[in-house]
Amino acid sequence: MANIRKFSGIVVDGYDRAPSRAMLRAVGFKDGDFNKPQIGIASTWSMVTPCNMHINKLAEKAAQGTDAAGGKAIIFNTITISDGISMGSEGMKYSLVSREVIADSIETVIGCQGYDGLVAIGGCDKNMPGCLMAMARLNRPSVFVYGGTILPGCFNNRNLDVVSVFEAVGQFANKKIDAQELKDVENCAIPGPGSCGGMYTANTMASAIEALGMSLPNSSAQAAISKEKEEDCKRAGAAVLDLLKKNICPKDIMTKKAFENAITVVIALGGSTNAVLHLLAMADSTGVKLSIDDFTRIGKKVPVLADFRPSGRFMMAELVAIGGVVPLMKMLLDQGLLHGDCMTVTGRTMAENLKNVKPYPAGQQIIRSFDNPIKKESHLVILYGNLASEGAVAKITGKEGLSFTGTAKVFESEETALKAILSGKIIKGDVIVIRYEGPRGGPGMREMLSPTSAISGRGLGKDVALITDGRFSGGSHGFVVGHITPEAFNGGLLAIVKNGDTITIDAVKHQINLNVPWAEIKKRQKSWRQPKPRYTRGVLAKYAKLVTSASLGAVTDK
Repeated sequence: MANIRKFSGIVVDGYDRAPSRAMLRAVGFKDGDFNKPQIGIASTWSMVTPCNMHINKLAEKAAQGTDAAGGKAIIFNTITISDGISMGSEGMKYSLVSREVIADSIETVIGCQGYDGLVAIGGCDKNMPGCLMAMARLNRPSVFVYGGTILPGCFNNRNLDVVSVFEAVGQFANKKIDAQELKDVENCAIPGPGSCGGMYTANTMASAIEALGMSLPNSSAQAAISKEKEEDCKRAGAAVLDLLKKNICPKDIMTKKAFENAITVVIALGGSTNAVLHLLAMADSTGVKLSIDDFTRIGKKVPVLADFRPSGRFMMAELVAIGGVVPLMKMLLDQGLLHGDCMTVTGRTMAENLKNVKPYPAGQQIIRSFDNPIKKESHLVILYGNLASEGAVAKITGKEGLSFTGTAKVFESEETALKAILSGKIIKGDVIVIRYEGPRGGPGMREMLSPTSAISGRGLGKDVALITDGRFSGGSHGFVVGHITPEAFNGGLLAIVKNGDTITIDAVKHQINLNVPWAEIKKRQKSWRQPKPRYTRGVLAKYAKLVTSASLGAVTDK
């Protein structure tokens, strides 16, 4: 049997560790607790955002599960920020940075305190990859718990979520709705706790982590406030003890095949482009060689089956009602698209977990059959070309077309682009170029949900394209290309695009090109000078110095 107190024993065993035990007695340890494996419960609770406002109670449930199974649970906190609140502001530059802070802080606490295992509970979307990166670095028995999806808001018999509000801003600017309707949408869209309700980044990453094998079955598809989610937390608290006894660690689960399973499920669900960035970062922390080209390889054989917002009709709460993600994974396994032999946190393989799963109810319209997909191949399209010699990521559902050639309108920041969109300066046939928003140039690689929602709200979703070295919210849709590398700050060709240049995006050929003669490109490159860093001290400055390219996951410890 494995030594299940490999780390905590070093901290509390022996006469010389009496000072440590004395400190722990003050936080509730009794004599018998010192002989139990210690399990850290990483809570991302805060009142910063509805995504995480309930997680303190979920952490208590996980601790109960651990204690009942014979362990000693210790709850600790890490930070969270809110994309939805900071979107479109300077504060959004801290969003991707928070993923690294979360990973670092969990690693720091577990490593310092000598905990033998870990349960991490995440809500808003940077929490999740941050938690998994820490688990991979530590490689101690671990289970991830998703905080759960929000329930839909409702106005005029129409389901709403946060993206509804962003799009209502564009509709108001275009005089399609009045100020009262904008206020009504604002008041109704977010009814309580939970992560954003469509197949945006939070629900995408929760589903990917479940497919990766690092959370219990259907953890990704439960309402934030539900008995099911409370039970999920209790089971997770107990499951870590089982993993300890079996000596199953994250690197035994997070293999190359497991990451392929995660990519497969993300594609089938029509998930967020952020999944590319986060899965690359998680794989890097694990030591698994994953590249953006793996998304292309897998995407050729995996169809988009789910009709979810933002480009589709349904919300995660509606999938919860018909069985969650597990029946979809069974469909993919039966089709030969999932690796069934991958180990999971249940201590069983993926195929064993899915063996007795029942199919979705007849007549449901959320998940389509393989002979009637939304799109036959992946919506996550990796593009190369002179504008992206190291790659870029597009989200092309097919509804907006498969190619676009237009005239560049160049902006040096998200704010200036948004102002132009809302004031009617963007017209049919434009390619909006937003640069110096990459991991180093921003710094922080902001999401462009405000501009893309404003485009949709003004009715231009099929008529203009938007390209950037920043990234997109899972709520973005339309003809959008992000993660352009090399980024403008590093001298990528995005830096030398001028107003009036023509740009072609071709999702069939996987190309994005600036249609300017090579001699002119070389001339512009000679005269280009790297801008001064926007931040010279503090966390953003440290991040800009350490961060890798988006095509490598934008990690800071490579």
